[in-house]
Amino acid sequence: MLFPTPRERLLDAQGRPYFLWDSDMTLAAFEAGLADPDPEVRGYLMGKLMRQAKPDDVFQFVSLEAIRTHWSVLERYLGHRRAFWQWLLEGWT
Repeated sequence: MLFPTPRERLLDAQGRPYFLWDSDMTLAAFEAGLADPDPEVRGYLMGKLMRQAKPDDVFQFVSLEAIRTHWSVLERYLGHRRAFWQWLLEGWT
């Protein structure tokens, strides 16, 4: 059972999601980037999301299928969270 943060509580006073604390990107711009036709752009943003957001919040924006599909691109952006996500994905096989 997942307990995602309500969407209205994801944002700071400037309209940025908490997981984009290090960039000046709105939630709308982030969601548009997740739909970008360039797989590198999608992979970077998915990796950033998976690295910096609570795991329950990740699935508000991307599906398990999308993570598996883009894994080869996004895994390099996961940093120290890579092992956690590998473990989680293997457990959901």
